[in-house]
Amino acid sequence: MVTVIGEEIRLTSVEDRLNKSSLSCQVGLVIGKISTSLDRGFVFDLVPTPVNDAGEPASWIVEGKEDSNKKKGGSKSKSQSQSNSLSSLLVDKDWVAEHARQVSRMLVGGMKVVGIYISVNESLFKNSTLVLCQTVKGVADAALIRDSNWDERLLIHISYSPRRWTCKNCSLSSNITSSSLRPCDFKMGRVLSTLQTFKCIYNFDIRLPIFRKNASSSGSFAGIVRDIISGHAEELKGAKALIDGNLVDVDEQCASDGVHEVEFLIPFTQHTSFRAHSKEDVVGILVFTGSICSFAYSNSKEPISQALADIKGDIISSLHSRLDVICDETDGQMDSVADGSGESVNGVLNQIPIPQLQLQLSRNRCSLSFPRRVFVPWLGDTYICDYIQPSETLEVLKDHCVELLSMEAPTDTSTILEPEGESVTLSTSSFWETVIPQSPELKPSSLNNSSDDKSSVSGRHLDKSSNVSILGALLVLVLSILVGVMFFVFRT
Repeated sequence: MVTVIGEEIRLTSVEDRLNKSSLSCQVGLVIGKISTSLDRGFVFDLVPTPVNDAGEPASWIVEGKEDSNKKKGGSKSKSQSQSNSLSSLLVDKDWVAEHARQVSRMLVGGMKVVGIYISVNESLFKNSTLVLCQTVKGVADAALIRDSNWDERLLIHISYSPRRWTCKNCSLSSNITSSSLRPCDFKMGRVLSTLQTFKCIYNFDIRLPIFRKNASSSGSFAGIVRDIISGHAEELKGAKALIDGNLVDVDEQCASDGVHEVEFLIPFTQHTSFRAHSKEDVVGILVFTGSICSFAYSNSKEPISQALADIKGDIISSLHSRLDVICDETDGQMDSVADGSGESVNGVLNQIPIPQLQLQLSRNRCSLSFPRRVFVPWLGDTYICDYIQPSETLEVLKDHCVELLSMEAPTDTSTILEPEGESVTLSTSSFWETVIPQSPELKPSSLNNSSDDKSSVSGRHLDKSSNVSILGALLVLVLSILVGVMFFVFRT
């Protein structure tokens, strides 16, 4: 990356905040966009990493040989700057990575966690490049940028006395060293005002068989769903798009302003899961359906193809994020049970949560509702998102916005967008319940029917087929007689 441009209004606000702060160092996330087509990086905002559950900051300075816990935080002083040679910068890398993981869920298409920033004096920065590079690598692993070949992240350094900004590219190679940093051009300008907005309401209905043969080495419910999402991502890549109802040249730029409506046309594919299988191979059907609202922001100089790639990526990331929210909640419940604080019924602990079920081994129907996506106004005309469980209200947004993105909590709920009408759901059922839902007399009562039930169903099916065949033969015979009579009359 040759040049990085930061949003001047936001970064000036960050600088003012740091000037008023009494902390000697601060670490946080860089929210922005990397445009490979323009070979440029754009920085929208810098978000400080909050204190951890114990109330300790994510970065601190240790002077001399004193214990690290005694010098966390601290204030700026001349004596501290004069003893830099005896000081070192420490960063809670795991906590910064966890912050990045949660923030990445709240970002929409064209917005990513593209690196970290550190506010510390020049000398300590130079002596701490290794720990900073390791922190960048941890953030990159926690906040993955899918379908991107960009193997670098940004490290922005803000020094004080005098205040100065520098930006470096940090390579994500497996062997992180201080030489992984390379300088790049950094300047401030207008970034948010040059963004164009793309919106898509994406409806999907995926039905896949559950195979009996994988029972011995089956994955969990959540693992199978991740595979489905990844497989659907490959199909979505080849989808053609309509923008504002028209086919467009994806290599051109989008000239008009406003919100651009996107529709995707998914091509038919010869997926192996749709091939014919015997009833001994298939134990059930997995039905994954719903409606997703997606936003993406693209620089006005980027081609339309980049905006479409961003919104496709946002659709898939949204599905992954919803599943992550469910799994995180499940892990929390299992931890509480392990600690002895979980609820029990008649002395028996709760059953295994659905995300951890083994589908091939389960004979009970399962149904799982995914969190719905809502959108909160962020910077300029942009939105960030959050996920609300069916039992939650919009009040949970306030804590997330304040803690994770260091922004003011939304006070007017009318500004929050709730465009998803149909919730995303995933369910399992028997094969016959899905294929022939209108004929209950043909459906087995369960996946473990007796041989008598199977034979009776087959018998009714054969009787109906025989009746249809006889009626068809009679109809053909009558038509043949009528045609013969008419031909004889015309000939006469």
